[in-house]
Amino acid sequence: MKISEALQIITSAPPEAPPFRLWLACGFTPLHLQTLLTAHVQELRPDRKVEIQAGLFGDLAGTLRRAATESTHAVAVPIEWTDLDPRLGYRNLGGWGTAEEADIPIHVHATLRTLDRLLTDIAERQPVIVSMPTLPLPPAFHTAAVQVAEAQSAISREVCDFQRRIAANPNIRMVNSQLLDIDSPTGARFDLKSDLLTGFPYSLSHTSCLARKLAQLIVPATPRKGLITDLDDTLWRGIVGDAGAEAVYWDLTSHSQLHGLYQQTLRALADQGVLIAVASRNAPAAVEQAFARTDIILTKDRIFPMEIHWNAKSGSVTQVLRKWNIASDSVVFIDDSPMELAEVKQAHPDVECILFPKDDYRGFEAFLRRLRDLFGKPHLSTEDANRRESLRQASGFNEELASVDAPDAFLLSLQASVAVHTDAGSDPRSLELINKTNQFNLNGRRLDAGEWQAAMRQPGHFAWSISYRDKFGELGKIAVIHGHRPDDGKTNRVALDSWVMSCRAFARRIEHQSVKLLFDATGADEIALRFQPTAKNGPCAEFVAAFADAEADGSWILKRETFAARCPALFHLVETPYDTVPTTFSQL
Repeated sequence: MKISEALQIITSAPPEAPPFRLWLACGFTPLHLQTLLTAHVQELRPDRKVEIQAGLFGDLAGTLRRAATESTHAVAVPIEWTDLDPRLGYRNLGGWGTAEEADIPIHVHATLRTLDRLLTDIAERQPVIVSMPTLPLPPAFHTAAVQVAEAQSAISREVCDFQRRIAANPNIRMVNSQLLDIDSPTGARFDLKSDLLTGFPYSLSHTSCLARKLAQLIVPATPRKGLITDLDDTLWRGIVGDAGAEAVYWDLTSHSQLHGLYQQTLRALADQGVLIAVASRNAPAAVEQAFARTDIILTKDRIFPMEIHWNAKSGSVTQVLRKWNIASDSVVFIDDSPMELAEVKQAHPDVECILFPKDDYRGFEAFLRRLRDLFGKPHLSTEDANRRESLRQASGFNEELASVDAPDAFLLSLQASVAVHTDAGSDPRSLELINKTNQFNLNGRRLDAGEWQAAMRQPGHFAWSISYRDKFGELGKIAVIHGHRPDDGKTNRVALDSWVMSCRAFARRIEHQSVKLLFDATGADEIALRFQPTAKNGPCAEFVAAFADAEADGSWILKRETFAARCPALFHLVETPYDTVPTTFSQL
């Protein structure tokens, strides 16, 4: 991105849009990085007006201390060698002799310890985005440039230890230096003239590349939820119905390693919570035999569901979406046939359709990286690992529920329990649910980590998460309630700002139990719902219409007496591991 393009993007932001405030904490003059970072973030958040505040030149630690006292959406921290020791640059004449060479690693160690404490403090309030030094070290050491000096190794060790420590913090995200090396050649990054004359050390090409990476971590893409794959010449090389199960391949010996690597990637994604399904125009018996092979990498137990028949692929995708009960824009479909991809795309325009590059070795590496980008998550939760199995359980639950004549007796037989967790404000799973749940979603409101943490610091605000299990198995944390007590003194009321529940938990009356627990725990007479209809939240709208009354100002109110009169029987055992929630309420 050029500076002129960045300025056009910045000035195109709607002036009435709410601000999206960031801190740029760097030891060098922010100059073009501030401009380009603003533009890249503005492209990712066109609904907001991006504003970036920067600190003082040469005072990274001081800037971080100031940033820790203010509430912003994120803090971007590009660290360079001169931030660790001024002698590792060209603007300071502190000496490059043997005494300095011995002292620099000691100084770097102390500086990184200070930065560690400062970044950890900031991360308790808002997300922190960090990039480690991107510029070449100056020729400050006694060896020839081709040889690594002992002091350089000591500095690298300190930097690696620092990265390991802060990367473990769930609210700190680090730029992948290897990806930056690919996109921004190291030999074209440093501008000595700009560094000496203005205090800005980067070339414009490197500035834009780094700004884009920082922006992508400030406004991370929402991970896709599911991948539907073809089989023949995709998951394996060959046509299993023609050649037989023993004549399809995915290994080096048969020159089909690309298919094995694809299986390996899907297996890893499945283990990390991505839903994997199969849609194949094929003979079910032949496919069954292929998956029975002991050398297959993506085993059948990691796939749900498998649509194997001779009908159109678009129909198979429809069936998978129904069983997953997720939106099509959360799904990727992969096939080796452009015709099949076009047929699915026409029927499901929101599904991302990707051609499997079966004979393109250079393109295959980019293909694998693209899958990681589409499905990558900053942190994994217990719910991620359990998602596939919980969907199988939900499918069994729905089939059994549809076959019974007495739903109350069936629900009683589930031996179901719900647990209330009052630490949802500090649990990344809560924000994940708010930002990815569509059907039972009070208003479709999406929050970034900075907004969520700011809300949790407001007086009177609370956040609960609800976990669930029954005889079919553990669903994990499947609902989040975020609300506050209005400080108006008019009514004994609790207001809900966000309320979401995973579609896997439908039909178990968990939403009813959640409302009852809210009334019981807070003693409120009314619950005000910040309800807003969206294109996808029909199930939530049905619940609101059945139990809430509209007020003149357009808000929706749940009254204790009305809810108690209309609420169906509840059969959950309520487990409350925290003392702030009563433990004696289990059913009406």
